[in-house]
Amino acid sequence: MAKRTPLRTFNDVVALLGGQRFDVAPAQEGSKRIANAVQVRKYGCAAEIAAAPDGTVEILARPGWLLNGEIARLLDRGYQKFIKTSKLEIPATADHLRAIHEFTEELNEATGATSLYNEALGTTSNVYNYDRVKGRE
Repeated sequence: MAKRTPLRTFNDVVALLGGQRFDVAPAQEGSKRIANAVQVRKYGCAAEIAAAPDGTVEILARPGWLLNGEIARLLDRGYQKFIKTSKLEIPATADHLRAIHEFTEELNEATGATSLYNEALGTTSNVYNYDRVKGRE
């Protein structure tokens, strides 16, 4: 029988992340945010979390590389992965992908989130945009 990890409260998660050397700071202003949301950072990556109505953790911004103060999304174009913000796009390196993967794994473990098989194998992208299928129905 599989062991279930009990869901942790928001305050427990913030304390645990602080103890695991994550930088925990108030979320960035200027976009839609929930009160008391925090941004957690480590390895050059970041995510934003807040307390859900039931007291657990809600992820507001998925983990991504922190680029010019903005959490970048991982874009997969089939031949190359890119790190993309609203103003900038750069090719993702193996170091970027390793850091995002490790950050996501540690964040999921701290929050008690379910670990999915395909995500455990490596970094998954936010967007898949293959040029060879562009325009096809």
